[in-house]
Amino acid sequence: MADKTIMLACAAGMSTSMLVKRMQDAAKAEGKDYEIFAKSTSDIDAELASDHKPDVLLLGPQVGYLKNDVKKKTDEAGIPMDVINMMDYGMMKGDKVLAAAEAMM
Repeated sequence: MADKTIMLACAAGMSTSMLVKRMQDAAKAEGKDYEIFAKSTSDIDAELASDHKPDVLLLGPQVGYLKNDVKKKTDEAGIPMDVINMMDYGMMKGDKVLAAAEAMM
């Protein structure tokens, strides 16, 4: 089982898949055992209700308008969340996004 779990959420869970791969590569290069995955924003409620909740939730910039609604849910679940920096997302800087997630945990 992974040491930490990082969930990314976007409109369909697909546009973040390349970023997830880059984050996984960065974590592996640093010798960290993290589970990093992407889901659709429609899956957030189920993930927060599961037995295996993420340690941190990051929203893709394209769904940043959902931040306030999602923050209420993550606050109730005791999980930190934020919107991924648009520049890091656009340039697929997995190491930067990973560092941001780690800073929140």
